[in-house]
Amino acid sequence: MVPMAEPHPDVPASGYLVVRASGAAAARAAILGNAGEPDRVQLLLRCPVPRTVAEPGAKLTFADATLHLQPSGVVMLTVSAAKLSISFAELRPLMFRPVEVDAALRSLFASAVAHVLAAGARLDPHGLAHHLLGLAELVLRSALRVELDRVDALAARRREALEYMRAHLGEQSLSADKIAEALYISRRRLYQLFDDGQGVSERLKGLRIERAKALLADPAKAGRGIAEIARDCGFTSAPHFSRTFRHATGRTPREYRERALRG
Repeated sequence: MVPMAEPHPDVPASGYLVVRASGAAAARAAILGNAGEPDRVQLLLRCPVPRTVAEPGAKLTFADATLHLQPSGVVMLTVSAAKLSISFAELRPLMFRPVEVDAALRSLFASAVAHVLAAGARLDPHGLAHHLLGLAELVLRSALRVELDRVDALAARRREALEYMRAHLGEQSLSADKIAEALYISRRRLYQLFDDGQGVSERLKGLRIERAKALLADPAKAGRGIAEIARDCGFTSAPHFSRTFRHATGRTPREYRERALRG
């Protein structure tokens, strides 16, 4: 899979939201490499705000919320993390990476920001701060729901792919193309499901090794030859199986079997 280029965290691409932590606690977490609770949460979203409403750089600041129209056209809404009803742990799926935002939500956010910037000086600051907190809640909850649904859908398809692999491990012809065809998805989509550094081929090899280990350690299968087990696990030959197995476990299949059966 060739990953799509991600926009810079300070300048989200059109249609994308970036959520990040801000404040002293976040800075300490970045320095120390731990996951401290942030003082504030920042939402960055590119949305059109007419110059007749506010010039780039316009900023409204309150105790618990800040609205800043950046020169790049990105709106940055900063709110107190302690004031949100969503915990930082719940927000982790959204943090520090671009998340696609529905057009309706972008439109609502842009409209709310434009109205606040246009009338902010004439509104009660405490009420306006609560309004901005509510706006942040709405955006975060909506984006989080969509993102969790997306992750759940990916996880479900990934499970389907793994189940198919396990059911067909004995087939030497099993490949990414065959798996994708069986699941009615593209090869690219299949690679997206396993975009975790291991990939489809390595995952398939790992499943074959795990099955081989189970067969070699089973006393009921002690009479089966190494070549037969290699075929059952989808390896093209006994030598190829032995090399792959030794590389993965540090032992030959025969050594592994003897040790497992003795134990």
